[in-house]
Amino acid sequence: MPRSLSLLLLLLKLVAMTPSRSPPSCHEVRTAFQLQQVGRGRLVPEVPVEESDLEICQHKAPTCCTRKMEESYQAAVRREIAHNIQALNFEIKFMIVSHKSNFKEGFTHLIDLAVNHTLSLFDSNFWLLEQEARDPVRELFTDISLYVLGEEIPVDAAVSRFFDALFPLVYKHLINPKMAPLPKEHLECLRLTRQDINPFGPYSQTMATGLSKSLWVSRMMNQALNMVEHVINGTEQTVMTRECAQALVKMQYCPHCQGLTLIRPCVGYCLNVMRGCLASLTELDAPWRDFISLLEHLARQLTGSYDLELSLLGIREGVKGSIQYAEMHGSNISSVVEKVCGPLQEIPAKPSPHVIVQMNMEDELPQVTTFPAFGHLRSSLPLKAAKNDRPRNMKRVSREFIKYMENSKAFYATLAERLCSGDLAVRDGSTCWDGEDVVESYANVVVSNDFKAQANNPVVKVRGRNVLITNVINRLNHFIQTGSQKQIKPDKNRIREGSGGKLEDTDPSGDCDDEDGCQGSGGSSTHTGTKLIPEVSRKGNGTVHVLLPHPGATKISHKQKNLPDTGSRLTLSSALPLAALLFICRYI
Repeated sequence: MPRSLSLLLLLLKLVAMTPSRSPPSCHEVRTAFQLQQVGRGRLVPEVPVEESDLEICQHKAPTCCTRKMEESYQAAVRREIAHNIQALNFEIKFMIVSHKSNFKEGFTHLIDLAVNHTLSLFDSNFWLLEQEARDPVRELFTDISLYVLGEEIPVDAAVSRFFDALFPLVYKHLINPKMAPLPKEHLECLRLTRQDINPFGPYSQTMATGLSKSLWVSRMMNQALNMVEHVINGTEQTVMTRECAQALVKMQYCPHCQGLTLIRPCVGYCLNVMRGCLASLTELDAPWRDFISLLEHLARQLTGSYDLELSLLGIREGVKGSIQYAEMHGSNISSVVEKVCGPLQEIPAKPSPHVIVQMNMEDELPQVTTFPAFGHLRSSLPLKAAKNDRPRNMKRVSREFIKYMENSKAFYATLAERLCSGDLAVRDGSTCWDGEDVVESYANVVVSNDFKAQANNPVVKVRGRNVLITNVINRLNHFIQTGSQKQIKPDKNRIREGSGGKLEDTDPSGDCDDEDGCQGSGGSSTHTGTKLIPEVSRKGNGTVHVLLPHPGATKISHKQKNLPDTGSRLTLSSALPLAALLFICRYI
């Protein structure tokens, strides 16, 4: 008996010393609920409960989740997916904002440079027009700026307005300086009839055509920057569907309801969920790739055949050639103007010193020569600021932008992969969550990125396309269509700035710019002593049509090669009588 009592007491002591198993707790779930800022901790129960009204995280065993927690989880996954998409977009968005700023800054600097470069022509070559030509020049470049930055201002109309305003000045100061001051009515007549009289020959139309092409490329590049920003903003405003939100909750937070706060989803399961949620965004893949291909084409033109800097700085040579053209045919122009606008009263005045006619004894024909102060100065680019003091070169900005965009061609095709490649999913082969339980590998089929493939998605039901994304796609396709229809084939010959109007072969590579240590404009030849070979014809309606090579051109035609090297012959019908008269006067 005493022995039995001793055993009983020992057994009771062992039972008392054995620790009792604590009841299940939801403490870890509550901690995760608060740390991840899903909601208030008081929404989480102290211990697992039998919850029968759960809509997403349904489980037979007691759970640490409630219906209120499910609603908080849905709001949380919407915030998280939006944040993750913004994080992926951040790099592209940052680059776009940076390139837009560089483009605008570089373009503004280039416009200012081109304005001063063009105005210097009047200061050095045509000083009589200097003051009155400032406003037309500035108005021309203002219209060019507005066009490139998106305004609907036709380039040919802007160029036409400039030459309309320039003609009265040239006529008053250079063609007929002996005439009395022109009345306003006469000046207005000159402006309105400039296109019919055609005093500047082919120069005005050549300038309009060349500028229209190069400025269109720059305009498209500027619009492309705005388009990329529009696409990125459109993807960030995408609203997740109800089915997507529930699938994300089931993938990320339903394990918490069973106390499994550290388990992560299987990578295949994550891909199915993300591809179903982002099905509308992946439809951007094809138009996005086409868009970048168009940008590559525009960039090649902007840095090659239709270089904006060369085109804008080349306006100076076009204006110079047009004025010299009008001076060469001043008598013909005056006769037409008198018929159209009426005669003018002549007043005694000193002859204009900027043009004289000399006799070339070897050719026995008059040669038109200009004083060095006006006609023989070789046009050069304006002095350039130091690299650290000027904005980024626009060609370099364009190349950097395109290089970055080329690397983002697969951006929308790989959204799901990048979202699942971080800490969200398990990739090391350990156990993972498949939406129902903890498993060693995901057994369901993994669908592709294609929108149509989502019909077989086992975890997300895709009902239809997102309206916002569809609008973005339509706008992107419209831009691509516009750019494709107006794609410009590079010209074999382009008039380059600083070449004096000489036709030069274009450099299709466009890899050389000023910041790379090489010059992309100007020729090595000088223009001193170049002879002008005009050809004038008059139609029955009184309009003067003139064909004249640029005063600084160095290339000559085969017919011109047959002429003596000492001078070029004038083809005017009045040249021979004038030559005979001058020849006789020389020996009287």
